Amino acid sequence: MFGIDSSELLLIAIVALVVIGPKELPGLLRTWGKWMAQMRSMASEFRGHVDEMVRQSELDEVKKQLTDASTGVDLQALDPTKQIRSHIEEGMAEGEKAIAEAKTNLDNPLAEPESAPQIAVEAPEVAAEAPQVAAEAPQIAAEPAAEPDPVPVAEPAEQKPAKAAAG
Repeated sequence: MFGIDSSELLLIAIVALVVIGPKELPGLLRTWGKWMAQMRSMASEFRGHVDEMVRQSELDEVKKQLTDASTGVDLQALDPTKQIRSHIEEGMAEGEKAIAEAKTNLDNPLAEPESAPQIAVEAPEVAAEAPQVAAEAPQIAAEPAAEPDPVPVAEPAEQKPAKAAAG
């Protein structure tokens, strides 16, 4: 604790017992304990006051920084609800624009769709294949249609034994 070993404490106890006497030693120890408790409570109270002053000075510094910063910063501009509302309004405007575009496409069917250039590019290839398909068509029409194979029909169970007996 204070650099006192157990052997030194034992020596102090023996000297106190001899000097003070065994009758008054318990009262002296009680009084000494009360003083120590009172000193500890005063030390903790002092520490609490010092901590309170430190907290108060820190709060004053923070308050001072906020008042200095608030003159340069508009706290209304930092409102998150306004930011959220603006994002929602932007999304709604984009959605309304897409709906209006879709309505104009549906109302004007003669307008060329976006894929029209691709169809125009593929059209000459289809036109080149058309005579070949037309030449094959008479051959297909001239061939007789093959009749499908008849599907065997299952006979009822009662007729099978009669045929087996006849056979």
